[in-house]
Amino acid sequence: MNSAPHILVVDDDREIRELLARFLEGQGMRVTMARDGAELRRLWPSWPFDLIVLDLMMPGESGLDLAAYLRRQSTIPIIMLTAMGEPTDRVIGLELGADDYIAKPFNPRELVARIRAVLRRSADAAGGAPAETKFYDFAGWRLDRGRRRLINPQGADVALTSSEFDLLRALLERPNRVLTRDELLDALRGRDSMPFDRTIDVAISRLRRKLAQGGDQSELIKTVRSGGYALASDVKRV
Repeated sequence: MNSAPHILVVDDDREIRELLARFLEGQGMRVTMARDGAELRRLWPSWPFDLIVLDLMMPGESGLDLAAYLRRQSTIPIIMLTAMGEPTDRVIGLELGADDYIAKPFNPRELVARIRAVLRRSADAAGGAPAETKFYDFAGWRLDRGRRRLINPQGADVALTSSEFDLLRALLERPNRVLTRDELLDALRGRDSMPFDRTIDVAISRLRRKLAQGGDQSELIKTVRSGGYALASDVKRV
């Protein structure tokens, strides 16, 4: 069985698709290409992709439409290709569940580095669960670190993207302590902070919405003005 990561590149620009395919294949990855949303929808059920590189601006269905479609049925990692100087669209993409973004024009080596970082974060015990699986129990919730699962107080799974999982784990590692945005960015490993980058705020907002599904948990993650964020709960490690 081929263990090379299988990447789906979705971009309406043929030159970009083929450039990325050649470069990623040269880095030991398998690549499938799609030129638009219709082709993505046709390919999506047929292949076990490991990550999707998704262009934001495409005719017909945009990358935002497709990210929403993918997130309704999967937590597959998504890296969005965005136009330089469009921070609003990047934030919307992150709110829809994208794990990372990179602005055009970009260096293919940077994209490879981001792909590898996101794949590392999203790996869910591919070689089997660890012998000593660690759990974090808090306010009726449980985070399964080995299987990268969040379980609500009713016992149901709550889907997390890889970035959401890493941020929640960072907060659980240091409960009742203020973590700055820089410290939380470090938890994402592989993203450079930018002046307009609201990555952390967006991910925290998504986490709050998901935690609210288990009851009135809106205050579990507190905002500390001019500081950062803190998990307002005791945490038991099991």
